[in-house]
Amino acid sequence: MAGPFCGRMLADFGAEVIKIEPAEGDPVRTMGKQHEGHSLYAASIFRNKKLISLDLHKERGREIARALAAKCDVLVENFKPGTLEKWGLGWEDLSKLNPRLVMVRISGFGQDGPYSHRPGYGVVCEAVSGLRHLTGDPDRAPSRVGVSMTDYIAGLHGAYGAVMALMAREKTGRGQFIDAALYECAFNFMEAWIPAYEKMGFVPNRTGSRLIGSTPNNLYRTGDGGYIHITAQADNLFRRLAAAMDQPELAQDARFADHAGRNRNNDALDETIEAWTQSLPLAELEAILQKASVPATRIFTIADIFADPHYRARNSIVAAPDENMGAVAMAAVVPRMSATPGAVRHAGRNVGQDTRSVLADLLDLQDSDFDALVHDGIVAEKRAGA
Repeated sequence: MAGPFCGRMLADFGAEVIKIEPAEGDPVRTMGKQHEGHSLYAASIFRNKKLISLDLHKERGREIARALAAKCDVLVENFKPGTLEKWGLGWEDLSKLNPRLVMVRISGFGQDGPYSHRPGYGVVCEAVSGLRHLTGDPDRAPSRVGVSMTDYIAGLHGAYGAVMALMAREKTGRGQFIDAALYECAFNFMEAWIPAYEKMGFVPNRTGSRLIGSTPNNLYRTGDGGYIHITAQADNLFRRLAAAMDQPELAQDARFADHAGRNRNNDALDETIEAWTQSLPLAELEAILQKASVPATRIFTIADIFADPHYRARNSIVAAPDENMGAVAMAAVVPRMSATPGAVRHAGRNVGQDTRSVLADLLDLQDSDFDALVHDGIVAEKRAGA
């Protein structure tokens, strides 16, 4: 997911992104839900892109890829290190053809080091990064987030690196490559615990819905069987929470009067707060805490999100035009930029749908030559609506 998501982030803001996949389609097309034979995941992560199909296992396919790289500003690749080098498509090869090329190299463990040739899916690299150890409840095995989190983290780092490299190229006139390792990008999110271990030997562990060193910041049961998450770790927020609970004396209690004390006595404080939340239904708790300006919320499901007025008012879900399904709902472009906003122009298309037009536009390939490539299995195209 990391490479496709990196490309999607760039495409959302107007970059012309050409996605290369094999004739059988990128593996993402087999993941997630299918609607009438069409991948809903691909509809989103391939949005705004031109999709071409090349067989990179054949030399003629690799020749076409080299010719395209010579015409492009950025190449994003998501292979195990050494794969592109075997094909003559590595950094040394392509940068000679196009010295201005920026190459984003996303892999599990980076381009060098003793782990570099290990296969590295996102969840495996998440385990190596330390993030997985912190996810879940302390009395059971580490859990996982229900999306390809580390792939998305690496994809964001890759897109950020590409933009930084393009900015640098404006000064130097030359491109560079970005080495974005999944484990390292996830490790970047371990920021708080790196110096804590180096200076104090502190090894953080899973704390369930609590956040270490931030109290109260937890999920609490409600009177109607639901849950509410309350975050009031700052002293002023805790005073508001105590007042909203009709227990203002809690803010003066020596155990809870400051942040350090609340962290030392987190179990006692959580018990006190949950005794209050269990006395009221979820909706009433939300209303009380919103009135008191205490950050708190129920846990949204995707169904809640589709029904939510704030999502609706900000158009956080957009309908992307799709030639197979009419339209597909997906997340709006973020971040929101005031002068140069991005847009969702169309959903992800069919395998190779744009192969003919891309090769004609960039390489001046004639229809007869294209048809010969199709016959030889070098390229493929699946037309709209097919």
